[in-house]
Amino acid sequence: MAYAAKGDHGVDWSKYQGANGIFGYPDDKFAIIQMGGTTTGWNLYDQWTYGSQVSSAIAQGKRAHTYIWWQNVTTTQQADRVLDYFLPKIQTPKASNGNPGSIVALDVESGGQNTQVILYACEKIERAGFTAVVYGYKNYLQNNTNLKAISDRYPLWMAQYPDYSVRRYPNYNYFPSWDNIGIFQFTSTYIAGGLDGNVDLNGITDNGYTNGNSQKPKTETPATEQGKQIHKDTHNYTVKPNDSWWAIANRYGMEMNALAQLNGKTINDVIHPGQVIRVADKGEGQSVSNKVNTTPAQPKPVQPANNTQYYTVRYNDSFWSIANKYGMNMYTLAANNGLSINSVIYPGQRLKVSGNVQVTQKVHYVKYGETLSGIAAQLGTTVSHLQAVNGIRNINLIYPNQRLTV
Repeated sequence: MAYAAKGDHGVDWSKYQGANGIFGYPDDKFAIIQMGGTTTGWNLYDQWTYGSQVSSAIAQGKRAHTYIWWQNVTTTQQADRVLDYFLPKIQTPKASNGNPGSIVALDVESGGQNTQVILYACEKIERAGFTAVVYGYKNYLQNNTNLKAISDRYPLWMAQYPDYSVRRYPNYNYFPSWDNIGIFQFTSTYIAGGLDGNVDLNGITDNGYTNGNSQKPKTETPATEQGKQIHKDTHNYTVKPNDSWWAIANRYGMEMNALAQLNGKTINDVIHPGQVIRVADKGEGQSVSNKVNTTPAQPKPVQPANNTQYYTVRYNDSFWSIANKYGMNMYTLAANNGLSINSVIYPGQRLKVSGNVQVTQKVHYVKYGETLSGIAAQLGTTVSHLQAVNGIRNINLIYPNQRLTV
């Protein structure tokens, strides 16, 4: 089994690592897997490899986590569109019984960004039962976000490479020093031909798994169930002299390609004496081969409880103020009532809402001549707090009518 510890190594995958992914070394313990993402903030794309890679990682005794490509998402409406699409499709485990869920990272490395929207998205990921993490390169994040505001609230997965030589272990002379880095991606050439290598600095890749055991996810999905079943029906085999994929597959009643895929390889990869691979238990060869060749189903969406609430519109209410009170998106609120946000609402009108009433945030609109320090003193808070929650990098750059959340 792959039990977690500070210092565990792992990889990250997208479609370029194929249906079953590729591990760099036998002692790798985790894989962080791209499920899809957006390049415009409105378009959405899936990675066809996501479910099978999650299953493959679990089958090989590794912990599986998730990431989403996050480019040009600069409004909460875009964030809602992206996350409302992807969150129900996540195949790695959720939080359970007060224990944190698996990592869902936002891959923030290009395009337009908005710190407040990143924080909003991370909060939404956490509410959905996952561990929110932000990935990126230090220089890019510093130049395009308020990185301190992000790292004050959420862990980072930070990348920095000294060169592009094959690198088995991190060179900490090139560590991108910053607060709250949970994972360090130290190379893009973990093996010849290219593969990202990562090190877990504080055990964050345990999240979602009981004691870091890949075979004990906190919650089940079709992919984790399939991976667990494959792992249960297989065992370790040490390659002997003169072995081949065909010979081993034939010995254990497996299809040769399925045997290679089970181990994150192809039949063109050379195996060598002493190498440890997974093979089917006696009598399970065809069953394991079939599972390896089957794409896991999508998770079934959780059906919300029938707890629809209604709200009676009051004087000076708006879609925005009502949606904010109930933790909703104002576009969703309007649509759920057969309206658009350009529709007129009036006192006494009854609107269908969902969620629980939230404590209303204080909001301040900047007046001409005000300073951030003066506003902080007036509202009983600090300049650093206002900077963090509003994504303000330069305290001297605020403007009249700017909306500040307190």
